Amino acid sequence: MAGNAKAPRNLIFNADCIDVMRSFDRGSVDMILTDPPYIARYKARDGRTVANDDNARWLCPAFNQMHRVLKEGGFCVSFYGWNKVDLFMDAWRGAGFRIVGHIVFRKSYASSERFLRYEHEQAYLLARGEPTLPARAIPDVLDFPYTGNRLHPTQKPIDALMPLIDAFTKPGDLVLDPFCGSGSTLDAAQRLERDWVGIELNNSHYHTASKRLARPIGRMAA
Repeated sequence: MAGNAKAPRNLIFNADCIDVMRSFDRGSVDMILTDPPYIARYKARDGRTVANDDNARWLCPAFNQMHRVLKEGGFCVSFYGWNKVDLFMDAWRGAGFRIVGHIVFRKSYASSERFLRYEHEQAYLLARGEPTLPARAIPDVLDFPYTGNRLHPTQKPIDALMPLIDAFTKPGDLVLDPFCGSGSTLDAAQRLERDWVGIELNNSHYHTASKRLARPIGRMAA
């Protein structure tokens, strides 16, 4: 990390991520892996929703802070809503991120069906500054096992997240998820012997993630 820059480690905050990140030192995080609201007014079959999924007011301030706390040469992987990609692109570029890759997560099922059967998720690989190339480039198409969304309405499988953390960090590095939900990114980081810090606005999801990360690794839910 840059100089003596510091951020909390192995903690989850139940708060607005913009406020929390403002308390972190500049360049204090090695990698960011996050699944922010898609600005899609998503509603799961059981009625669950995602906080701030009905507006884009948070988008630019949040990515401005992510760019500030990420170390020079660090990577950010951000999921996004495909039909709001223009808003996400503007926020990423406005914050200063370079767009260096695109990742498709292939599903064995359709999450919804309308004009098409939607059988993938997607994320962009963003960089701050000029990063060093990874020792081993991973594919830009990865499998996306089904989680059942038991812990969160848009739960991500750790088996899809671990290759990203493994490729872009080393043991002992700090991985940040400002929209940590049920803690999938934090779970994946801990399994790979990385430190982690999560932020979650929803109190229920905060407690889910806290319980999940407190369990012995061998017993953690996917």
